[in-house]
Amino acid sequence: MQKSLRTWFMMALPLVLAGSLATLAWITRPQSGIPEGREEVVFWHFWGGSDRAVVEDIVDRFNHSQEQYHVRAVAMPGNNLDMKMFLAVTGGDPPDLINQDDPIVADWAHRGALMPLEEIATEEEVRQLEDWLFPAARELGSYQGRLYGLCNGLDIRALYYNRAIIRERTGQPAPERLESIEQLDELATACVLREEGRLTSLGYLPDPRRLWAWGVVFGGRFTDESGKVTCDDPEIVQALQWMVRYRERWGADTLAAFRQGDQSLPGKTFPLLAGRYAIVMDGQWRVRDIPADRSGEFGVWPLPPPAGRTRQAEGWVNGNLFLVPRGCRTPRGAWEFMKFWSGFGGKEAEAARTCSQGGWIPPSQQVVDQPQFQQYLRENPLFARFVQLAAGDQVPTPVIPGARMYYREVNQAAERALYTDNPADAGSLLEAAAHKVQQHLDRIGGRREEP
Repeated sequence: MQKSLRTWFMMALPLVLAGSLATLAWITRPQSGIPEGREEVVFWHFWGGSDRAVVEDIVDRFNHSQEQYHVRAVAMPGNNLDMKMFLAVTGGDPPDLINQDDPIVADWAHRGALMPLEEIATEEEVRQLEDWLFPAARELGSYQGRLYGLCNGLDIRALYYNRAIIRERTGQPAPERLESIEQLDELATACVLREEGRLTSLGYLPDPRRLWAWGVVFGGRFTDESGKVTCDDPEIVQALQWMVRYRERWGADTLAAFRQGDQSLPGKTFPLLAGRYAIVMDGQWRVRDIPADRSGEFGVWPLPPPAGRTRQAEGWVNGNLFLVPRGCRTPRGAWEFMKFWSGFGGKEAEAARTCSQGGWIPPSQQVVDQPQFQQYLRENPLFARFVQLAAGDQVPTPVIPGARMYYREVNQAAERALYTDNPADAGSLLEAAAHKVQQHLDRIGGRREEP
């Protein structure tokens, strides 16, 4: 039986691939309706829901702003974008532009699937762009000293807090700023709520996915200057040990139950709004989940460092990037659209409108300073706090081949530390993750050079 299934699979695989290639070719090939005399730019993106309407409006504005190119946006939500993109490349008809929020720049560049911006833009444009971008935005798109991606939006993490819960459970108003991680721990303990002997609300619960942020706040770095994997740095181990103290206090089952309950909230409700916590680490996109008439109930704190440590970094950042696949038909048109969306090249006012529509953090201070965006920040003070943090020392996910693997392995190590009774110690878990990822990097010869 197993042999017949293997035989069927081997026979069917070429047909599946051929069908996929045909489908992708249909998606990417020129369509009717392109204005005469224009070159089509096929643009793949991941946005859905209300964000998709914003994307379509940006595309429409660009198409009406000039007469040389016509962008056609194709929503490609879900997983397996790698497979879809490389199938399109194999079929000889990749899209002209992709927007992606996964850390895949180094992987795709290492495999020769991306065009560096120096092959699309002028030398002067590339030089100006490097100065124009926030440092974190520049680093997110760089691999081995070359810009491969243009960041169009940054994602920052900070601590949201509920003023009413803190005041009710501590008898004191919430502080305007946390001075140390120890102060966070004190508030977290004071804000615990039990009903009929059952723990129903926590002050704060560490998320294993956020070791990336806490690790750098504690002073660690996830790669060294040579590109070697260093998630087992003493400072990152210390950060995970701090997170583990919450498991030691409440038990692995309690932490896992709360996390599972968060994921079961209807409509992906922000857990802070459900009253499950007094303090939650999350990104700026959560601001729009908070009703306007309740925004005054909440505040945002930067991530506090351990007591006695001079702040070395504000936290961890990732973002959305434009990437141009090698072999595409209209790279210059892709570049013009990238500039329009991001604001580079004198398009800052357009980008201010775009970021206000989508609730996105601009990649450049020059867009932040635009009057329309400044008005948006005045109307959305919680969001404004994240924008302030974006200009600080935010450490990006390492831009190395295997970055997604690295992200996954670190998260799994933190999950085992938090959700398992009697796991291996934090140092051993992170050392094992570092060894596994470094073996992968050494095998593919993919150590990163600093930009």
